[in-house]
Amino acid sequence: MLLRKISNNSFISKSIGRPRFNSLLSEAVAEITDVAAKSQAAGGWIQNLTPILIHYTAAERTMKRFWKTANVSNSNGRHIVHLDTRKLRTPAGNVIDLPSNKGALALLIAHEWQSQDKVIKAHALPITSLASRALDSFKDQSERIETCDKLIKYFETDATCYFEDKPSQLVELQEKHWRPIVEWANKRYNTPIHVFENVLASKQPEESRKLLHNEILQFDAFTLAAFERIVMHTKSFLIALAVVDGHLSIEDASQAARVEVLSQIARWGEVEDSHDVDHHDIRKQIGSAACTLIESRA
Repeated sequence: MLLRKISNNSFISKSIGRPRFNSLLSEAVAEITDVAAKSQAAGGWIQNLTPILIHYTAAERTMKRFWKTANVSNSNGRHIVHLDTRKLRTPAGNVIDLPSNKGALALLIAHEWQSQDKVIKAHALPITSLASRALDSFKDQSERIETCDKLIKYFETDATCYFEDKPSQLVELQEKHWRPIVEWANKRYNTPIHVFENVLASKQPEESRKLLHNEILQFDAFTLAAFERIVMHTKSFLIALAVVDGHLSIEDASQAARVEVLSQIARWGEVEDSHDVDHHDIRKQIGSAACTLIESRA
């Protein structure tokens, strides 16, 4: 059926081109009009289909590049990103208006948009998405607290605190990448952080949990957004903390996050288009977070 086909995005992208889709869409509208004239019940049908039509119209409008130049303007010490003369906005509609110490971040966001091709690729806008997260969510104190409450749970299950005694490749990598992070955190925050060999019998000291929870509650919106991204992609509270503190480089953090994978590679070899892709992705995610942390001189 024509209407079912045009509501299937894979049908549009794989089976037909955009010109053909537009033709089918016109036919579908004519079909609806004809049915509506014959049946009062068709009114509900039209109402249900309307969001589909709006979805494709909006997608067509927003997915194509419409600007020539992405740039940054400065006003009263603030940095505002523009696409030509239009102010760039977040998904929630907030203008990407950054404080004086985030001039470098504004330039990086503008560069992301300037680098877009004819069709906008959301995965190629990692820094923009982080800034949007900070502006849309973390101005609200309740949202900040809720996010920190979720993130501290990763401390309780942090992989860097769980050491296996075999195989030998894994043991070596744990000592190389994880042990230094735990020792750094112990000294940096002057609080005990335990290392375990048994997942079932493990619990970090409550004093350490409270101290680290309070630490991330003090982060500004951009730092919290960057920290959250690193935690979610590395599944490690301590790795993220070390990056935010400037203790770990992007490469060192990505290696620490991939210890178990590196162990498998050492034993069985690398799987092309899997392990290498994952490596580049984790570096991109940590790298975008690190870029968000860059402070500019006021």
